[in-house]
Amino acid sequence: MHEALEKHLDTMRSVGRPRPVAPVPSRLRHTREGMTRPRSAPEFSAFFSRLASRSAACLEDERDHGHVFLFLPVFMGTGAILWFAADDPPKLFVLILLFCGLACLGVVSRYRNPCWHYVLLASMLMTAGSLFAVWETARLDTVMLDSPVTTHITGIIEQREEGASGEWRYIVRIAQTREPQLRRPPSRVSLVARADHRPFMIGAAIEGRARLSPPSGPALPGLNDFAFSAYFDGIGAIGFFLGAPDVGDSTLSDQPQTDFLTSAQRALASNLLSVRGAIGERIRTAIGGDEGAFAAAIVTGERRALSEPVLDDLRRSGLAHVIAISGLHMALAAGLFFVGLRVVLSQFTGFAPSRPIKKYAAAGALVAAFFYLMISGAQVSAQRAFVMMAIMLMAVLLDRPAISMRNVALAATIILAISPSEVMGPSFQMSFAATVALVAGYSAWRFRRSRDGYFDFLPDMPFAGAIIRVVGGLILTSVIGGLSTAIFSLEHFHRLAGYSLPANLLAMPIITFVVMPAGLVSMLLMPIGLDRLPLDVMGHGLGLVIAIAHTVAEWGGDVGSARLARWVLPLAVTGMLILALLRSRIRHIGTAILAGGLITGLALPKDRTADLLIYEDGRLVGLIGNGVDNADVIATTSARPPGFIFTQWQNGLQRHSHQKPAFEEDALLAEAIAPRDITTPDGGRRFPVLSENAIRYASAKLAHMLDMSVDGQFSCLNKVWCVARISGGWRVVTLEEPRLSGLACDLGDIVISARRLGYDHCRSGARLITPDTLRKTGSLEIWLGPHSNGAIALRSAFSGRARPWSLHRRYDWRSGRYDMKLVETVLTDLSGSGGSGRPAYPEP
Repeated sequence: MHEALEKHLDTMRSVGRPRPVAPVPSRLRHTREGMTRPRSAPEFSAFFSRLASRSAACLEDERDHGHVFLFLPVFMGTGAILWFAADDPPKLFVLILLFCGLACLGVVSRYRNPCWHYVLLASMLMTAGSLFAVWETARLDTVMLDSPVTTHITGIIEQREEGASGEWRYIVRIAQTREPQLRRPPSRVSLVARADHRPFMIGAAIEGRARLSPPSGPALPGLNDFAFSAYFDGIGAIGFFLGAPDVGDSTLSDQPQTDFLTSAQRALASNLLSVRGAIGERIRTAIGGDEGAFAAAIVTGERRALSEPVLDDLRRSGLAHVIAISGLHMALAAGLFFVGLRVVLSQFTGFAPSRPIKKYAAAGALVAAFFYLMISGAQVSAQRAFVMMAIMLMAVLLDRPAISMRNVALAATIILAISPSEVMGPSFQMSFAATVALVAGYSAWRFRRSRDGYFDFLPDMPFAGAIIRVVGGLILTSVIGGLSTAIFSLEHFHRLAGYSLPANLLAMPIITFVVMPAGLVSMLLMPIGLDRLPLDVMGHGLGLVIAIAHTVAEWGGDVGSARLARWVLPLAVTGMLILALLRSRIRHIGTAILAGGLITGLALPKDRTADLLIYEDGRLVGLIGNGVDNADVIATTSARPPGFIFTQWQNGLQRHSHQKPAFEEDALLAEAIAPRDITTPDGGRRFPVLSENAIRYASAKLAHMLDMSVDGQFSCLNKVWCVARISGGWRVVTLEEPRLSGLACDLGDIVISARRLGYDHCRSGARLITPDTLRKTGSLEIWLGPHSNGAIALRSAFSGRARPWSLHRRYDWRSGRYDMKLVETVLTDLSGSGGSGRPAYPEP
């Protein structure tokens, strides 16, 4: 080797080339003593100059490949999120002026400063996203019920859906109310009828006495706000019928509408929903059981008929996405129709060679996808999937690539322009996260460096190679889809299916090759009554999917997570978008951001869990267990807390044990404070004042229960009060009897009344929390400091000014006015000087 090297050097010298010298790393220089010294300031300047030039070259490459357009929905969605999440968003005219100013500056800076041009363009798109959010909010203007009420309603059924236990849920458009007549009746309500009755058809008039309640806010600060989604769904109240509903006045459905277009739209929607209901009923009847309910959920989107155990198995196994009409179902339905129609057309040898049958098949698939959208109820996820599928099929008609990131960006832009509120929900976030990740992964795989020889050991086994490619594709798709949606699952549902990969590998081939083709064939044959055989095949396939979900759910592996820190999701999403939407080396900035967000979210210590939880109605109060033995416990004031609320508490805090209260009976006290109401001359009602003996006995009883109560557990006396003592000396009293509020204020430190009082402060200095307080703040979390100085900190579900979906909380039906007192003022009164003069405990 040395001889060859010397010969090579001699050859180079003979032709006049200089002798090569081993390069010295630029970041180190050798001194005379053989030591190294750091890089000098000019060298640093040169390094950053090279870095800036290379970054500029990468950005130029991204622009040349059209990747700037991919960030159009990103900045629009960011603007919508900022407007929806703001405590005090800017007014409409401010946004319009800002948009116009940014647009003018963007035009001026286009050829002068490209960097500032893109900054101004991004700001303009964010402003546009906020404007679309304002427009959608003002366009809907949903009237929300302000307080729970029992009234007699009459209305027209717009939608209906059967539940797993035989109950029916109706979406009713309210025509009138009486006994009492509501001053601000909601336009549409969601009512459940549990009593036996003959199901009402869509468009029929219905009436009955019903209990109505406003849509609930977050069960804890930071959790899902159901009033937000109800507002943008047009639902102003939820509730249930008291008994079986009756047939309403039939003339209500025949009343002419002032707007012909509105009347035509409602008639068309009624007919479509009737067809949808008939299809769902046919599928459930033909297949039966959970398999029939599963099949109906896939075809028509009606999911309430699925039993709770099956739903739980699907969630725990990671197969819950199968029951939601999404891109998977739309792609399978349109794809199967596209392939089938193309195969049929190709059989006509005289027609196929001279006609673009691929475009004909794409047009037919577009019609089939639209029909699927209609019979599925046009849910938000289905609308989003249809827009994406329509863009891809239109690309086929225009001879453009069907699967591309530009098509995904265009679909997201259209959806954000029409319904920007969807960007706040998990359905939009998870759907587009999975789609973007899959398209980016597909593109990276397609443009990878080819490396031959991987399957040389299978020269005579092409079938085995095809199987390996199919299985590998399923594995890769499941891995990419699962990883891209994991952070959203933890953020919104606080759980992650650990064995979702094997569950999807086992179930998705059945869904793809058995269930969806059988469902498509059954829909084509249903009008002529030959759908029984394909429905049976569909039912058997879904039976296998249910068995897989049950088996995988029994393995465990369900990973739970408490509420993530506020910065984790934004950082993770930013990193994922940069990594997926860019192609040059600067995309790895997204990798660093994503890793940094996840590492900091997992490594940094969690905030201390609150000591006291209060739901927004004041009737459910929880204590967080302290110490080693009861660290996973939530003690409540109810032996059977509402499952809908308590499950959110358990998942959000990752505390799954429940400590029931200790009940005590006292017939003497119950008799002394029995609510014998008196009718006043003006028709009102009042309760008599308690006698001195009753007050004295109640005071002694309350003091004794406070002294004897166990730390971290509630002790309750019938439906009069519940008391608890928390480590550190804090005494908590929850009250059902308003006439004992004075005693509770004298003996407790924190008093929570489930009924309205005539005042909002305790003269003794105790913190008083009433329904009026909770209407403004929503659910509360309270951290207790040292009892010696009475320091506490609070976190509320709502803060800042009232937004359109929470404005009903400020309405007083007695006066007909809105109380616009800021939530911060209420919280300051509770934690600081609200009648007590005690200092506030610092925010955790």
